[in-house]
Amino acid sequence: KAVYSKKVLYACTLLLFLANTLNIGANLGAMAKAVELINPKIPFVYLVIFIGLFSLVCEIFIPYKRLAKFLKYLVMSLFAYIVTGLLIDMDWANLAINGIIPHIEFTKTQLLLITGILGTTISPYLFFWQTSQEVEAQIDQGKVTPESRLGTNKAEIKDMRTDVWTGIFLSNVVMFFIIAVCANTLFVNGITDIQTASDAARALEPFAGRFATWLFALGIIGTGLLSVPVLAGSTAYAFSESLGWKEGLYRKLKEARAFYGVIIVSIVVGILLNFVGIDPIKALIYSAIANGVISPVIIICIVHISSSQKIMGEFANKKSTNVVGWIIAGLMSVTAIATIAALFS
Repeated sequence: KAVYSKKVLYACTLLLFLANTLNIGANLGAMAKAVELINPKIPFVYLVIFIGLFSLVCEIFIPYKRLAKFLKYLVMSLFAYIVTGLLIDMDWANLAINGIIPHIEFTKTQLLLITGILGTTISPYLFFWQTSQEVEAQIDQGKVTPESRLGTNKAEIKDMRTDVWTGIFLSNVVMFFIIAVCANTLFVNGITDIQTASDAARALEPFAGRFATWLFALGIIGTGLLSVPVLAGSTAYAFSESLGWKEGLYRKLKEARAFYGVIIVSIVVGILLNFVGIDPIKALIYSAIANGVISPVIIICIVHISSSQKIMGEFANKKSTNVVGWIIAGLMSVTAIATIAALFS
C-alpha cells in the first residue's frame, strides 16, 4: 500500500478475492462430498449450505486459534497417506529419480496440473494471512497500538522462519505421499481420472481397509474447516488494509462490520458457486490452477519490496534469497502465461 499505486493495490486485492472465493467454493463442495461418503442420504445441497454457514458462524464468533486447536486433530488423518506409503510396495529408487527429474510431456493436461501444484504450494492467501496473524499474535501479547508493534528483532524473525519452514516441510511431505500413494494404488489399477471422493478414498485402503472412507472424509473435513476461515479472513484483511477499514478477528462483529462483511460475502459466494454445475473434485483442481496463475503477480510485488534496502532497511533480503525469489517468480510467471495461452488456444 505504501509502495505501489492504488491501481496495483486494488488489482492484487481483486485477484486475491477471485482466487480465494473459488477456493472457498471448491473446499465447501469437497467437504460436502466427504460427508456424503459417510452418510449418502443427506442431499449435497443441504450439506454445502450447512457447512458454509457453520464455517461462517465459527469464524465470526469463535476465536480461530481455539477452533484450530480442535481441527488440527482431524487434519492429522492426512498422515495416513504417509503410513500407507510406508506399508505398500513402492519403487523408492524410481520415485527419487522421477522426483528430481520428472517426466515432462508438453501437453495441456500436464501443464494445468503443474500450475495447480504450484498454486497449492504457493497460494496467494498465504502472504496476507501469515502477516495478519503475526499482528494478531502481537496484539495477544498486549501490543495493541501500531506504535507498539513497530520494529522487530532477529529472535522474532527466527521464530517466524522456523514456523514457516516447518509448515512448508510437513505440507510438502504429505503432498508427496498423496501423489506417490495414488500413483501406486489408483494409477496402476487403471484409475487415472479421479471422478468422485470415493475414488480418491480408495488410495488409503491398503492401510485403513474399510475405514479408508472415514479417514479420507475426516482429512478433507478437517483441512476444509481450517482453510475456509483462512481464505475468507485473508481476503477481508486485504480489503481492510487497502481501504483503511478496521480489521482483525480479535474484534467483535460490531467493531469491524466491513471486515466481517467481506468474510460473509466471500463464504456466501463460495456456497453459491456449488450450484453452477461444476463437479466438486474438478473444482479443487480449477481453484488450484487459478492460484497458480494469480500467485506470480503477488510474488513479484513481495520480492521487489523485500529486496529493497530503502524499504526494508537492515531486514532486506540477502542476495541469495533475492536470486531464489526472482527465479521462482520467473518460473511461475512463465507457467502462468503458458497456462492462460493453453486455456484459450
